[in-house]
Amino acid sequence: MAVREAASVPMSAAPPNSPAESARRPVVLVADDSEDIRELFGSVLRKSFEVKFAANGEDALLQADTEPLPDLILLDVEMPAPDGYEVCAQLKANVALARIPVIFLTGKSDPGDQAKGLRLGAVDYITKPFSPALVLVRLRNHLALFDQYRALEDQIVERTRELHDTRQQIIRRLVRAMEYREGGLTNRVARVTQYMSALTQAMGIREGTAEIMCEAAPLYDIGKIAVPDYILRKTDQLNASEWEEMRRHAEVGAQIIGEHNDPLLSVARIMALTHHERWNGTGYPKGLAGNAIPLPGRIVAVIDAFEAMTATQRHRSPLKVAEAAKQIFDASGSQFDPAIVNAFRKALPKFDEIKKTYRDELEGIHNLDFAAGASKPGA
Repeated sequence: MAVREAASVPMSAAPPNSPAESARRPVVLVADDSEDIRELFGSVLRKSFEVKFAANGEDALLQADTEPLPDLILLDVEMPAPDGYEVCAQLKANVALARIPVIFLTGKSDPGDQAKGLRLGAVDYITKPFSPALVLVRLRNHLALFDQYRALEDQIVERTRELHDTRQQIIRRLVRAMEYREGGLTNRVARVTQYMSALTQAMGIREGTAEIMCEAAPLYDIGKIAVPDYILRKTDQLNASEWEEMRRHAEVGAQIIGEHNDPLLSVARIMALTHHERWNGTGYPKGLAGNAIPLPGRIVAVIDAFEAMTATQRHRSPLKVAEAAKQIFDASGSQFDPAIVNAFRKALPKFDEIKKTYRDELEGIHNLDFAAGASKPGA
């Protein structure tokens, strides 16, 4: 009989009593080049487990990565290449399979061989010939530990998600409070978040970094919370002293956010402090120029300008998207980073779509309130 055929047939595994029972039964993969060993394990394990078989290292890797994924792997050390050590190393290098417990089967009793297997990530060693009763006890113990590990991991993932969602809601409520000070709720922050998503995609920024920037974006103008109400709500053009007061918001925003090791807050502080710097060095508050302006600030500068020009202001009507885009194109190399303007040009159809989706008409604003997925890149 061919090796591959032997590997694909669950020789000693009895069918489960019912589909419901099958769903509850742990899956054990037995990988051994001895047909006798595979049959023996099948007879021992079939009453308590679903059993999969592999007759060589190559098929062990295939069966380990085939549904149903095993909950535990019994792995013979002395198989034809790849041997059990190499199979274990490859399993532990695969993120999707690395946490599956591996128990080595071996006729060797040398402590050095056992230590090698444990260093590769195996959880236990069973020496041949083995006691069926002892094997069952050890398998159940390791499966119980694995179940506890998975339950704890799931709790950590869920708790992390809850903390992330809570932090996002706090950010959103804080920014909403700032909008009330400016005269009422708008969809401005939802637009800015989506503009950040579109622009970082067009720039080819990797997903993890882009997601942090999208989540930080709502805070970039938080310093306006310290600007007097009469300036925020003024319907005429600001005079020189009022402009001076308004310009304080960049540094105030950075002070409000503070300095943190947390990536999101660190990026948010950079955005708050530098989004009014200009490529040619004529911006504020530090007069930075070119690449001395941190990338998040250079990106937000384009987004903030587009948003300011296309949204309704107290002292003027909004510009058409094409008109605002032309002004940004014309300011490439002076106010804005040319590379970011080029990405903005590519993303402009998405900006137009976002502008239409998150309009500022009174109807629906409260319900839109940060549409699902608004903080995710590409949402």
